[in-house]
Amino acid sequence: MSAADTRFMTLALSLGRRGLGRTWPNPAVGAVIVKDGRIVGRGWTQPGGRPHAEVVALAQAGKAAKGATLYVTLEPCSHEGKSPPCADAIVAAGIARVVSAIEDPDPRVSGQGHERLRRAGVSLTIGTCADQARADHAGFLLRQKDGRPFVTLKLASSFDGRIATGAGESQWITGPEARRMVHALRASHDAVLVGGGTARADDPLLTVRGLGIQHQPVRIVASRRLKLPEEGAMAASAGKHPLWIMHGTKAAAGKRALWEAKGARCLAVPVADAGYIDAAAMLKVLAGEGITRVFCEGGGALAASLLQDGLVDELVGFTAGLALGAEGRPSLGPMGLARLDEAPRFDLIETRAIGADVMHRWQRRKAQL
Repeated sequence: MSAADTRFMTLALSLGRRGLGRTWPNPAVGAVIVKDGRIVGRGWTQPGGRPHAEVVALAQAGKAAKGATLYVTLEPCSHEGKSPPCADAIVAAGIARVVSAIEDPDPRVSGQGHERLRRAGVSLTIGTCADQARADHAGFLLRQKDGRPFVTLKLASSFDGRIATGAGESQWITGPEARRMVHALRASHDAVLVGGGTARADDPLLTVRGLGIQHQPVRIVASRRLKLPEEGAMAASAGKHPLWIMHGTKAAAGKRALWEAKGARCLAVPVADAGYIDAAAMLKVLAGEGITRVFCEGGGALAASLLQDGLVDELVGFTAGLALGAEGRPSLGPMGLARLDEAPRFDLIETRAIGADVMHRWQRRKAQL
């Protein structure tokens, strides 16, 4: 792997991240075209998943693409979908070499895009920056391989792990800089998820605000009985920004009709033995709808069930410099753990100050993946 290949693939990966949260069910791919050491085209998957990154980069490069090298963060597609195969477009443009980070596990592609390029005489290098590409495409890869989206769990708490006082006051434990970062994290995910208890207590909008972004993630509420505020910010915005409600199979038909009339989608999900929405089944339904990345903001029962079932891939914590004591409300509900070795473990991947608070990111320990 040459230094130049690494440099240009790193750029392609950074371009691909621009599409995170906007391209589902397609992956957020980045592409760079280089000729004689000069970048002649670049692109990333566009909102809604099309056009693909390679097509955008080829259009920018034009005739300069002939004899050039294409760096792409995922194997070019080889199947006829809503647009022609990217592998054919690459060959037609006269690209001489393709540097591809990883193979696409989609059975419609799965090595066939690379093989099509080889048969056409295109030089091929696979595996450059593969680890970072797998991390960037984790949601797409999980949906293809395991039938569920990537899950980020966000917890904003006091130093002693409380999310509210004993009386329920929670606004605001963390500062404005941390809250702004949360909005940026929402924007990089396909969907924002909360439990019914959080929806009832806070009536959150769950939209991205203050960043000049027009696109909004799908807002998802898990409420077994559809017991949600029928007036307020969330209800009033149901027809303006996507709102999906995951409910139990025995939820009242009248409740479903009421929320659907407001503009929400109501999706039935099995209920687990504990009486909560079955978290694994819910994620499977979401994957079936095309969702690849979910940003969960609580509450405690939902967060605990996701952790218990091994469904959290990344933890993002915002810790504030105050303590609320034992009477404060904990950030997690009961998990039924008797021993430490039963607890899910995560590895620290980043820590930084965000205003007056500390943000820390944790990745599920590889032995548990």
